[in-house]
Parts: sequence; structure tokens; C-alpha cells
Amino acid sequence: MSFLDSQWQGRLEPLLAAGRAAGADLVEIFLERFDRLSVLAEQERVTSVNPSLGCGAGIRVFHGAADGYRDGFVSTTNLSDEGLMQALDQALGMLNLQRGISNGHSFAGLNPLSNYGSSKQNWLTQCPGVQTSADRLLEGTAKLEQHGKHLQARRGSYSRDWQEMLVAASDGTFSRDLRLHQTLGLSVLAADGEHRSSVARRFGSSDNPRDLIDWDADAAARDISASSATMLYADYIEAGSYPVVLANRFGGVIFHEACGHLLETTQVERGTTPFADKMGELIAHESVTAIDEGFEPQRTTLIENGILKAFLSDRAGELRTGHARTGSGRRQGHSYAAASRMRNTFIAAGPHSPADLISSIDRGLYCKVMGGGSVGPTGQFNFSVEEGYLIENGALGKPVKGATLIGDAETVMPRISMCGNDLDLAAGFCGSVSGSIYVTVGQPHIKVDSITVGGR
Repeated sequence: MSFLDSQWQGRLEPLLAAGRAAGADLVEIFLERFDRLSVLAEQERVTSVNPSLGCGAGIRVFHGAADGYRDGFVSTTNLSDEGLMQALDQALGMLNLQRGISNGHSFAGLNPLSNYGSSKQNWLTQCPGVQTSADRLLEGTAKLEQHGKHLQARRGSYSRDWQEMLVAASDGTFSRDLRLHQTLGLSVLAADGEHRSSVARRFGSSDNPRDLIDWDADAAARDISASSATMLYADYIEAGSYPVVLANRFGGVIFHEACGHLLETTQVERGTTPFADKMGELIAHESVTAIDEGFEPQRTTLIENGILKAFLSDRAGELRTGHARTGSGRRQGHSYAAASRMRNTFIAAGPHSPADLISSIDRGLYCKVMGGGSVGPTGQFNFSVEEGYLIENGALGKPVKGATLIGDAETVMPRISMCGNDLDLAAGFCGSVSGSIYVTVGQPHIKVDSITVGGR
């Protein structure tokens, strides 16, 4: 049953008109209802179940000034007319604007509702409940015990985030959507004497209510167990500078973190991206084309054949930097103001097979699975390699562990000299100024001619 629909038009238009009359250049209202669930299983027990229900609104006001556009943002869980008007007054007050003191700005009314959620009405009821979610996770940890060796810890986690949202703005925007994000994680810690290995995999989707129900727990456990066994007795890699091949799917996390964030106008506004004045210039190897896709259906080419073509821009980014909006305003929920964020961001496929990339290297490193890492504000990064192999004489050699890739976007992007033909995507999370949101990263296999590898 819809909670946020066209009936809100009559309640929201007076708010928007009042904000405009007070002198705001733009007023935006974000309404949200959410239903979230997270479940954690450890060994043979479910150790945590966290359901969460709620609703709220975020109101953002923009006002132009000699030194650029400023904004005021207030969130509230009081969705009465009085509560929403109070939030508007607080947002206006942040910009020294006051309702009732007219500045002559008019409001023409909202457009007809664009309802992107009409085909998704039954998604929440089709998702697994607590019992099914727990049963599936316990099946996963049991399969790990069945297929693994020397396991000290087994964990499975599931999270589901369902969101009904309505956006109304004084430029006429009036849109509704239903969103569903699910992620599933499975991990092990193995130990044998002084030998250790830690392996994890994450799966996810944004459009399949049956994702957990249809999950192949046995295949996932076999893959994780095999990786754990391989890495348990692997030698530590020697530190140095190597050519590396990064696998597809979640290998794209490095581009996402080290370069993708630098192409968001949030970074342009702050002056923290080295690419701010590089539009139309070569910032990567000519083999690299990078794309961001998302809602509303739009394909934004960020880098084409190495040349910077576009930044990811939201309302604020367009107002403050002049870069055209790309539909990239995203937020965790009503308590966050939207910011320019990546959606489904990936390096496009190239002409080479993965074998071509590996055979082109005399001695280097193959990064089959990436682990965690950190990124600085201007693109300096370090990422661990969860499962890696030496490349020797153009072929895969022995497994190695302890590898960390270290670099920065400006240096590494021009060194991506070959892209494979096997583009694939993977689900993940991304934390930034507008909260923690679900994203998709991806790439084909790629070759980096030289990168610093930390090790022993």
C-alpha cells in the first residue's frame, strides 16, 4: 500500500511556495518510508537480528550569494503540516531568510507525478522474512564447515533495505520510487599453526526480492573454502614495484575509490580533486573508458579513451560548479542532504582476453580478489589483496599473501594499459557526506603497467 503518492501534492506545494516567497532560489523536499532488516549468523547460531522501520523528511533550501550558492538542510520525523513548516523555517533561517517577508520569487506548481515505483509494489512482500533469512545464513555457515579446513570462525550476514521515497522541488520536480537493496556476506578465518588466512565474499542486488532465497549457498561456500585453503599456506610477497593484473567484478573498487570520487562535483566544490581543471584533457591511458549509469536511466561517460569528459553532478554541483546535472544526487535517507555520488560505475570492456593481459607480463602480480583499504581526500589509496598470485614468464605462479596496492589516481590511471573483454559488476557499499549507500562497482580484467606493492 502506498504511503507516498500524488495525494501529497496538495500538502507540499504550499511549503514550496512559502520557501520561494521567502527568497529561496530552490526548495527541495525529500520524503521517505523505510523497512530495513539485518541478520548475523556466527558458526551455528544467529547472534543478531535488527529490524528497523521509520519515516521522515529532509528539506533543503538554496540561496544565491555573491560568493556562490549556500544551502540550509533540516530533517524531521514530524510529517504533520506544522512539523514540515517548522523544518522549512529552520532551513530558511540558516540562510537568513524568513517566511512572511516576501522577496518576490514565484512558484508555478508541481509537475504531474512521475511514478517509477508502480511496477515494484510487491517487492517488500516477496523478500524473505526473519526466519527464512536466518535459515539461509545458517545453511551457508554449515556449508563452510562441510567444505572448509582448519576453520576457526564462520560468519554469514544479510541486510535488506527497502525504501519508498518522494521528491518534490520548486523547479516542478515531483517523483516517486521504490528501492530495494540486498547484500549477503559470507566469510571464514582459517588457522593452522602459524599460518592464517581470512577470506570473504559479498553478493547483492538492487532488483531481485528473491536474491537470498535463490542464493546458491553450496557454490559460495566451495569458492570461499577453496580460496581459504589456497591462501592459508601462501608465501608473503616481497615489497616492490610490479606490473599487476586486477580481476574483474570487485576489482573495480579501486577505480571507484581512487578516481570515481574525484569525478564527483562534491570534490570539485571543495577543491580536493586534481582533475577539477582537466576537462577535455588526457587523465588516463587511452585504453580506459569509464562509465556511470543510473536513475533516471542515463549513461554518463566520465572518461573516454583516457580523456575526461564529464563530472558526476547533482543540483548543488550544477549550481556551484556549472557542471550539468547527471542525475547523481544520492543520500542514505531523509536525515542526509543529497550529494553527487556514484551509482553503477565501471571501466568499460576492452579488446583483450584476461590471458592476453597475464601473458604480457614477465614478472608481476595477479590480484584475483581485493580486500579492504582506505583512500585519502585527493585519491591516495592502499588496498589489500585477499587472494593473489605471482605472474612469472607470462603465466600464473604460486599464491602470495600480504600484498597491498599503494598509489594515487593521477599516477595509476595513465598506467592502465590494457582492458579485458570480460566486464562484470559487483555490489558494495560506499560511505561519504550523504551517508552510506549501496553502489555497484565493476571492470573487466585490467593491466596496470607499474604500481607500488607493499609486502614483506
